[in-house]
This record gives sequence, structure tokens and C-alpha cells, in this order.
Amino acid sequence: MPSDPRHTSHILTDGPGRAPARAMLKAVGFTDEDLSRPLVGVANTWIEVMPCNYHLRRLSERVKAGIRSAGGTPIEYNTIAVSDGISMGTEGMKASLISREVIADSIELVARGHLFDAVVALSGCDKTIPGTVMALARLNLPSLMLYGGSIMPGKFQGRDVTIQDVFEAVGKHASGKMTNAELKDLEDHACPGPGACGGQFTANTMAIAFEFLGISAMGLAAGVGFDGNSSLAHPTTAALIQKLLQ
Repeated sequence: MPSDPRHTSHILTDGPGRAPARAMLKAVGFTDEDLSRPLVGVANTWIEVMPCNYHLRRLSERVKAGIRSAGGTPIEYNTIAVSDGISMGTEGMKASLISREVIADSIELVARGHLFDAVVALSGCDKTIPGTVMALARLNLPSLMLYGGSIMPGKFQGRDVTIQDVFEAVGKHASGKMTNAELKDLEDHACPGPGACGGQFTANTMAIAFEFLGISAMGLAAGVGFDGNSSLAHPTTAALIQKLLQ
């Protein structure tokens, strides 16, 4: 016989004794029909401080639509993120590596505390990618990680550039090989929108590695920012969640 896809959430939501829990869930918009379906946590690492994760709030809407079409009820929740690209060279850089543990702990804690049946984690940088995957591995629930994709290249003096060119330009400027105006022009055009650092750096490398390990859908790591992954997020997530919950 097939197993019940509501393998943990029924403990939270079923029966007369769970009326207080249902009442609180209904206060934020869930219906009896919603609560009769598998509860799928959507762990979002959206944050407004960096391009890597800035677009994940929009991406999560597509993901939640996919979960609903697969017969589940998405419940979105958030965690933190730290950009070492921004904090590099300051005291803030010390927060980068430890943020992975905070991300993993917080995603795990919310999922365990609310007895989710599955989790989809949205990541976008080299702290949130391992942090989300660490949490999913600890939880041992049907789950997947969806990567937000890479940033588009910027344009400077007729060529494609990335954030790496800006770091290198700081050295050129210090040695007198670049003017203030040129450095400012590069700074203004190197990062044209959301997405992770544009190169085969840590985030894109990790995203591809986790495709091969099977915790992400094949083909999505190569997407470019929001536009690259959004069109695939709905059908891909729907199909994978349906399989995971069976």
C-alpha cells in the first residue's frame, strides 16, 4: 500500500485535540483543505543586502505554485544570509563561515518544530547553498534545494565584466593604472541585477555539484538569475515534489 504523504503533519493538524493548532494556522490564511494536504516548507534565504539572494522572494512564488499544483500546501519561512563579497576586508568577514551553521540550524528548527512533510530550500550564494543542504541532510525528509542562478555579466568599455574585475580594478587604481572615473564607471556597471557572482566561483560550483549529488534538479544550476530559473521552477518543483511525497 502507498504510504501517507502526510507522514508527519497529520500529527500536527488532525483530530479534535489539534483544534488550537488549526485555529492559529487559519489565522494566517490556511483552510481546512490546505491542512488536509502535505505541508511543504519553503525555506527561503531571501535578503535585501546582496544580489545573490535578492530575487528569491519572486522565485519562491513560482515554487509555491508548483507545490500547490502537485497537491501540497507550501509554507514559506525565512533565514539569514551574509555576503562575504560585501564584507570582505572588514570585521564583518568573520560572520561569513559561521552563517552557514545558523542557516542550517534555523531551517532545521522550523521544519522540525512544525512537522513539515517535505522541504524545498531556495539558495543563492556559497553560504546559503551549503547551509540549506546541511539542514536538508539533517532533517532526512523528502526535500530538494533550488539554486537562484548566476548574475548576468556587466558591460564596461565594450566587454563583459564580473565582480572579479572590480576587485582587480582596486589594485589597478592603487597602482595608478586606472582613474577614479574609470573605477566608478566599472563599479556602476559590473553587477547589473540579481544572481550569484558571475563566474565558476564557489556558488556556481557548489550548485553544479549538488545537481550531481541529486539534491537539486538537473539543469537548473546553469540558470541566469531570476529569469533563467523562474520558468523552470514551477513544473520542475511540482514534478519532483510529487515524486518525493509518494
